[in-house]
Amino acid sequence: MLATDASHRATEALVDLTPIPSDLTTLYCVISEASLPDVDSGYFIHSPATVAGHFREYGPAPIDGEWIAPVFASDGGGRLFAIGSTGQIWKSATASWSGDFDVAAGSLQEFLEQLGQQIDNQL
Repeated sequence: MLATDASHRATEALVDLTPIPSDLTTLYCVISEASLPDVDSGYFIHSPATVAGHFREYGPAPIDGEWIAPVFASDGGGRLFAIGSTGQIWKSATASWSGDFDVAAGSLQEFLEQLGQQIDNQL
């Protein structure tokens, strides 16, 4: 879904709640969320309002070396994707907020490129 005035306000509220990497802010300037249920097991980029709500409820993902890591996406298996203060993308090993997280991509751009490659592979 393309970004709207409401999603821009939600992004501003998310930034007020917690500092997020500028790459995620830039993404939310263009799209508010994405639902790709037919790509692999499914991929979902959460809206900024959802990210803020989850951050308030669960806090940041517990990732060593990252001082802040909001969860911004998930897959169809319930695994979570967080973006750390370093810009790296982390994926939960299980469908849990409190489990281990491993590096999934070096940046949001790399994460989106990997997702694009998975889409290409399915065509």
